[in-house]
Amino acid sequence: MTHAVLQRLRRTTDAIIGEDDLLDRLRSGRRLRIKYGVDCTAPHLHLGHAVNLWMMRALQDLGHRVVFLLGDLTTRIGDPTGRSETRPMLSPEEIEANAAAFLDQVSLVLRTEPDVFEVRRNSEWFGTMDVAELLGLFSQVTHAQLMARDMFRARIDAGREIALHELIYPVLQGYDSFAIGSDLTIVGSDQLFNEQLGRHFQQRLGADPQVVITTMITPGIDGGPKQSKSLNNYIALTDTPRDKFGKVMSLPDSLVETYARVYTELPLDTVAGLGSSAAHGGPAARDAKLRLAAAVVTRYHGAGTAKAELDAFTRIFSERNEPADMPEVLLDSPTANVLDLLQAARPADSKSDLRRLIRQGAVSIDGTKVTDAEQTVRVDGGVVLRSGRRTWHRIKCR
Repeated sequence: MTHAVLQRLRRTTDAIIGEDDLLDRLRSGRRLRIKYGVDCTAPHLHLGHAVNLWMMRALQDLGHRVVFLLGDLTTRIGDPTGRSETRPMLSPEEIEANAAAFLDQVSLVLRTEPDVFEVRRNSEWFGTMDVAELLGLFSQVTHAQLMARDMFRARIDAGREIALHELIYPVLQGYDSFAIGSDLTIVGSDQLFNEQLGRHFQQRLGADPQVVITTMITPGIDGGPKQSKSLNNYIALTDTPRDKFGKVMSLPDSLVETYARVYTELPLDTVAGLGSSAAHGGPAARDAKLRLAAAVVTRYHGAGTAKAELDAFTRIFSERNEPADMPEVLLDSPTANVLDLLQAARPADSKSDLRRLIRQGAVSIDGTKVTDAEQTVRVDGGVVLRSGRRTWHRIKCR
């Protein structure tokens, strides 16, 4: 049983620090405390983040507990991971709003019953820690240890400043592991340095060191750097089933096997078969992506929804039909220009982004491409607006 658990985790594991300890703890039958720490910055969780969440979920299903640690105090400092400049500090109100949004998003994967889910905040211990105790923590970490971190070295080499509060961030995150009694943490490789400091503090303070599992990082959906909001190359947990399906269908053929392995629960022999089909290109690659897209949607929304999206995709893109269930937008005026229509249909997008869509030829009215943002359109009888490959709206006058 223990080895079966470990084998399941290995599917998306890059490395395990303390593997023998993990085996011993699983054999003991004791409920593990799994640290999942987040800064309370605005959450935009995507499939890459969910790799760790699904591993934790598997352990929750065996009775282990996830300790969801909100770094409400350390968020005021800012994790320097991957950053070339100091990050602006957030207000307490922003931190609280972001914390609530984080809880909403992680609940899309994690179970949140009290028996297997516990919420903590690191202000619980750091908010009451006196200066003498804090200095005692700092005395247990050397300058050489901190300077071993690659982003600090890179900042120095580039002649950029490192603020003192950024240097102490890894120390505080490391102490969090001791404070909550972490047995295991599952993180991306970019967090390994901080979690190694967690092991360091636990050993120094007389506790058993946590096991650290680092997970696989995949390219974004464009085949480039890892998924991120800034690059718009990600599949968000909060994306609709249709958007998830469509984004998977846009993957380069070369990523099909990797995404199937990391982001689905398809059997590994099926995963290998999808990779082989994708490598042939053409219809075989398309069919492999359809299978992958359905598996991704099934994991988050259920098999029934995945079947509906598969049917819709086939109908719209293979048969070139319009979706039957496109959202409706009502205008007060019977006429509007193309840019106004787009703004009404896509209020979250900026004007510059909408104009770019028009220039790129990605906008059509009733099946006719439009390239003039100021072109007047009559909507009193209703028109179908398509913007991009997967977005449709029916525009009507009230």
